[in-house]
Amino acid sequence: MIDAELLAKLCCPETHQRLRWAEPALLARLNARVASGQLCNRAGQVVSEKLEGGLVREDGRYLYPVYQQIPILLVDEALGVGEMNERAAGGG
Repeated sequence: MIDAELLAKLCCPETHQRLRWAEPALLARLNARVASGQLCNRAGQVVSEKLEGGLVREDGRYLYPVYQQIPILLVDEALGVGEMNERAAGGG
């Protein structure tokens, strides 16, 4: 896991919003989509590797994947999760 002090310094490379750890339920939903070949990143590439973790942007719209304890803070690698977060909160 990323040290709390380091996490406090990390931000979204696009908007500079703060990042927080993804909830296990969100990761489970994303990994189910990975397993079925239905998850694409912002660049439109199918994600084929199971997510070990993720950092969610403060506004909840995007998640940056974490592999081998390394956050991938590239805009094109971000995963859109805004709709998933709204559904989980009962918003649609």
